[in-house]
Formats: sequence, C-alpha cells, structure tokens
Amino acid sequence: MSLRLATFNVENLMTRFDFTGFRNQLRQDRVIKLFEVNSEGVYQQLEQARVIAATDDTRQMTALAIADADADILCLQEIDNMAALQAFEYGYLFRMVGNGYRQKFLVEGNDSRGIDVAVLMREETRDGQKIEVKDIRSHAMTTYRDFDLFDEDLALTNRIDDKIFKRDCLELDLLIGGRPLSLYVVHFKSMGNPRDGLDGRQSTLPVRRAEARAVRRIIENRFGAGRTAKKSFAICGDMNDYQERVDVVGRRGAGYRFEHQPEAESALDVFSHDGFAENVVRRRQPLDRWTLYHTRGPQEQHLCQLDYIWLSPALAAHNSGRLPDIIRNGQPYRTVFPPGQEVERYPRTGWDRPKASDHCPVVMTLDLP
Repeated sequence: MSLRLATFNVENLMTRFDFTGFRNQLRQDRVIKLFEVNSEGVYQQLEQARVIAATDDTRQMTALAIADADADILCLQEIDNMAALQAFEYGYLFRMVGNGYRQKFLVEGNDSRGIDVAVLMREETRDGQKIEVKDIRSHAMTTYRDFDLFDEDLALTNRIDDKIFKRDCLELDLLIGGRPLSLYVVHFKSMGNPRDGLDGRQSTLPVRRAEARAVRRIIENRFGAGRTAKKSFAICGDMNDYQERVDVVGRRGAGYRFEHQPEAESALDVFSHDGFAENVVRRRQPLDRWTLYHTRGPQEQHLCQLDYIWLSPALAAHNSGRLPDIIRNGQPYRTVFPPGQEVERYPRTGWDRPKASDHCPVVMTLDLP
C-alpha cells in the first residue's frame, strides 16, 4: 500500500481584488505604472481586468503542477478561503486536468492578508485504500504564553500573549487503509525587511524558530515527549527558512556557477538537531534540493528549499530507499537551473509571469508501517 503526499505554496489563490495600489505605489502592479491613471474608478477597472486576465494562465499552470505531483493528499499554502479552494478544484483541477479532490479542509488562520493553509484529499489512494479523517484541529489561537516559548528575541517584535503561528498549524489525524497517519500543515512567518542591522531572514528568525518549537510541542503533547520516534507523522508546508542554499554566481549572457553553502543556523534545526524528524529532500543531491529561486539582481541570487516534507523517524526508516520528487515545470524562465536539471516548462510560461508559482511542489510516495 502506498500514499502520495505533497505540499505546494500556490501563491495568493484569491477571490478578491486589492485596490490599495491606487494610493500606495508600493502595492501597484508594474504594468499599471506604465499608464497615467488619475481616477480611482478607472484604476479599479484596470486592476480587475489585469488580475482576471493573468489569473487564468497562472491557475492553469498551478493545476498542471498539481496534476504532475499526482498526490493522494495535497497540503496547500496561500488559499484565500474555502470558496476559492472549491472554485479552483472544480474549475481547474477537475475540469481541466481530471485530478479532482473530493475532501477539502481549511480553517481561517491569522494571516493579515487572509491567506490560509488547506488540505485536499482523495477519497481513496491510487491503489484503492480508503482515506479517512478521524479528527482535525487548528492551533491558530495558541499563544507564546500557552507553550512558555516567549524569550528576549521575540520580545523585540512580539508580546507574550501574541499568537505563535502567523498563519496556523493545521493538525489532521488520518487513517489510510486503516493505518494511522498524523499530518501537520504549516506556513511559517515570511522573511521580512532588514531591521537593527539584520537582514530580513535573520530579523524574523526568532518567530519561525518559535513556530517550529510549537509544532514539535504539539506533536509531543499528542504522543508523549520521548515517544514520537515510533509514530507515523509528517510535517508539511512552506517554512520560509532553509538550512543550506545554492549561491548562483554570474549573470545572464555571461554564464553561471553554483556554490553549495550550509547555513550556520536555521529555525528548522528544531526538527533536525536530535533526529526528531527527517527532511526527506536532503536525500537528493546538494544542488538538486531547491524549491525556490531568489534574486534581487546579479549580486544576490540563490536557490533554496522553502517547501518541506518532514517525516517521523519510523516513517522515514520505513521508506529509506525512496526519494521525493520536486516538480519544477511551472517555474518562470527567469529561474536559473543548475546543469542537467532543466525541464520543459508548461505552455504560456513567461519570463517571470505567468507561472505556476515561485515555489515547486514537493511530493513523496510513502508506505505506512
């Protein structure tokens, strides 16, 4: 019996328009900046037309990436609401590519933009095993005080009664063909702007570290501290942090070289330092673990893993000979691929848009012990 488990940040699957760009130039799309628009009413009409026209191509590619992942259980990030999820699942996944998902789960979380984590599941695995949801719990309301996680680093930007998860940790207890699997779906704090001499990643690291500690605490509360290793659990999602990166050195036209660099510290050390869980993407070659290309010009560009499937020791050991897949066909053409990793992009992919997402789906075929 096998299960296909995937995670994917689909980026802003919205059912609403953002008109704040008329007054805030930082939020205005670049194409509208090319035109002189003096009326807010005209701006709203143009923004609606732009978003609708661009969204169809984007969501076709998103659906193709999900279809290529071919997961039985799909963990998603940046979903507006259940209405958006249902419209996308029916209009694109089912109608367009025939990969429908009957079971859908989303709980409104804490994100200020209103984007949430969600889970899509088939009723059965590809080999006919029933997928059952026994329980589902949101941890969006958990505070630093609840788990005694508040510290001096967090005090610079947070209060003790603030919520730990900037989105949520959605916990699902499942039975797959009668076998238990606990699933934890997250979307950790984004890397922010530089502050107090620290770059955006370092300045927000304490928040993500607390989120990782909270996920671990939830799992330990569920199974008992010191007893988690033999259980079947997976932690999936966009964790907005990495333990290594691939620096991309060079520029278009002149060529590139790729340099693997470990990070001195990461929020994700909470999971890995004592073997609490295994990041299965680390089973791939060092230059082939990335799920996102980051650039701010030729002097700052790298490939890194932001999207994760962490497995419990028992589940990882039971699938020791398997590698996860990373679906990169939805990447825009601006993404720089190391030699030998190039893929055929989906039709109508652009230089940086349209695209399936800046993130790549990560998918793993698992046998449950």
